[in-house]
Amino acid sequence: MPTIHRPRRGSLSYSPRKRAKREVPHIKTWLHSDEVALQGFAGYKAGMTHVIAVDNKRNSLTEGMEISIPVTVIEVPEMKVAAIRGYMKDTYGKKIIGEVWAEEHDRELTKRLTLSKNSSTKHQLDKLQHLIEEGTITDITAIVHTRPNKVSGIPKRKPDIMECGISGSDIKSRFEYAKSLLGTAIKISDVFKNGDTIDVVAVTIGKGTQGPVKRWGISLMKNKHSRAGSLRQVGNLGPWCPAHVSWRVPQLGQTGYQQRTDFNKTVIKIGDAEKDSITPSNGFINYGIVRNEYVLVRGSVPGPVKRLIRMRHAIRAKGIPREQPILKVSLKSTQG
Repeated sequence: MPTIHRPRRGSLSYSPRKRAKREVPHIKTWLHSDEVALQGFAGYKAGMTHVIAVDNKRNSLTEGMEISIPVTVIEVPEMKVAAIRGYMKDTYGKKIIGEVWAEEHDRELTKRLTLSKNSSTKHQLDKLQHLIEEGTITDITAIVHTRPNKVSGIPKRKPDIMECGISGSDIKSRFEYAKSLLGTAIKISDVFKNGDTIDVVAVTIGKGTQGPVKRWGISLMKNKHSRAGSLRQVGNLGPWCPAHVSWRVPQLGQTGYQQRTDFNKTVIKIGDAEKDSITPSNGFINYGIVRNEYVLVRGSVPGPVKRLIRMRHAIRAKGIPREQPILKVSLKSTQG
């Protein structure tokens, strides 16, 4: 008899599979680069379509030919830099040591949080710069927020606040760059360009409570083996001694609505809906019309329509060309 080989289904590295704490993804790691630049951006998923493009990928079977490529349309209106945050290192890791908020804020930002009116921006900037000169601050990040009031397909007016990394080898130059961005609006073209390799982070579609067959991919039991009357369960929960069910045993529970990261996605095109409309004639399903800047990302991304999608420069893009585009869009995209 041949040896039966059946690797386990479902990765245990994501356990426990709980619901995400919040819908805005949290990114801990950013690309280390000597260039002083903002490392991330965010937008809202509008739907999927396809484009006809010339494939110039080396050693591809369709190199030089026009091919159809599935892409995800993400509407990316301009974001605003609301604050600068400084970190110091201690025994337990990084610790926030100071924040500087801009003097002028959007009216919608007050719906999300209460801003202090006592502190002066100039005084806080001088204090942060003094800590940098002392060598206390080791990392500088920017706190940015979206502007959903500019998006017609999103039924909310409260902005989403998130932290974005700033790359650079010198902490002083990073601080000067962050100070120049404080209180200003940034666009997707200021962070990414066509052909860049990015990582996409989002909260997946929630599916509620599901059984072990859908959740872990276990096989259905045969009728002869199902004495309990159910085919969609595991055959054995564990031994009698010890009388304990291991967390590795596939069981029912929460499925979906968890933060996931897709590595090494390609930016096909960054465009403006006012100049070249990307919206199909009947609008994107459950979304509507894209009216702002948009980005086309090759393939699918996590999350349903209208979900916030965060993008960062790829941290595992070794061997992938980042300067020249892999694909050249030649024809207008159509909905697929």
